[in-house]
Amino acid sequence: MAEHDRSDEVQRLLDDLCVNLGFCLPREEQRRLRVSPPPDAESFTVAVFEAEGLDPRQDKRLYRDVRDTIDQHMRRWPETNAN
Repeated sequence: MAEHDRSDEVQRLLDDLCVNLGFCLPREEQRRLRVSPPPDAESFTVAVFEAEGLDPRQDKRLYRDVRDTIDQHMRRWPETNAN
């Protein structure tokens, strides 16, 4: 069930990025991120930019806005480690 929960959390994050920042990823890219989300905000941000076909280094302010949104979502995600 944790995998499904994370998939739902990732989808809420992607929906937020679409509505608030205009990063509306193609369905296949959304699916890829839901199935295997990057482990931290930085790598997730780069993955989102690459999925949009953008260079993450081109617009520092936009990068920061996307990263901050991702970071806010990821901080609310429960840990899934079963150690």
